[in-house]
Amino acid sequence: QVQLVESGGRLVQAGDSLRLSCAPSEGTFSDYAMGWFRQAPGKEGEIVAAIKWDGAITHYADSVKGRFTISRDNLKNTLYLQMNSLKPEDTAVYYCAAGRVYPARRPDEYNYWGQGTQVTVSS
Repeated sequence: QVQLVESGGRLVQAGDSLRLSCAPSEGTFSDYAMGWFRQAPGKEGEIVAAIKWDGAITHYADSVKGRFTISRDNLKNTLYLQMNSLKPEDTAVYYCAAGRVYPARRPDEYNYWGQGTQVTVSS
């Protein structure tokens, strides 16, 4: 089964920047819409950002607008999430997902998921 693989999560301090990456274990997702979700302990999962298959349209949660940037390089078959001005409330496991629908804001609209990468922001 094709799986997405995230990387880049680690412990950082408030105000730092971090870039997450996501690539499929096999195949290509260049014609899929992609998204980043996050799950913090004791909180509901939320969509962080989404991007259309060609990168032309993006969506951001209000909590990350102006700080996070989602992008993709279809030649490298890789999805990115650039996170700047990180806050302790950004601490969560971040998941990338791929689906055929755009805009897709709900987890059930995505078909493929990664295992997640932990981002911890200390104050």
